[in-house]
Amino acid sequence: QVQLVESGGGLVQPGGSLRLSCAASGFTFSSRAMRWYRQAPGKERELVAVISSTGVGTNYPDSVKGRFTISRDNDKNTVYLQMNSLKPEDTAVYYCNVVFVFRDYWGQGTQVTVSS
Repeated sequence: QVQLVESGGGLVQPGGSLRLSCAASGFTFSSRAMRWYRQAPGKERELVAVISSTGVGTNYPDSVKGRFTISRDNDKNTVYLQMNSLKPEDTAVYYCNVVFVFRDYWGQGTQVTVSS
């Protein structure tokens, strides 16, 4: 059974940093690209980071490029999202995601709130 469990969210002031973690199980983690999405109230879900199965390739949208870094540890079946220089507009629930041919799998999400 595929499971994704996010952690590390919380309340942080503008300009601060957080590191999110996603613990994966139920599939061959090292063979799959992993993704982070976020969704703020009243807004559409937004892709914020992608990492290849090996960790060599990464991609980010302009909204987070230069501030967020995705990484993974295949020995620990865990993908991370380091978030720096956080802005109020980064406030959202952040979700870990993996894609299969038959469906996408999502974690429960972790809340990130950026506010002074």
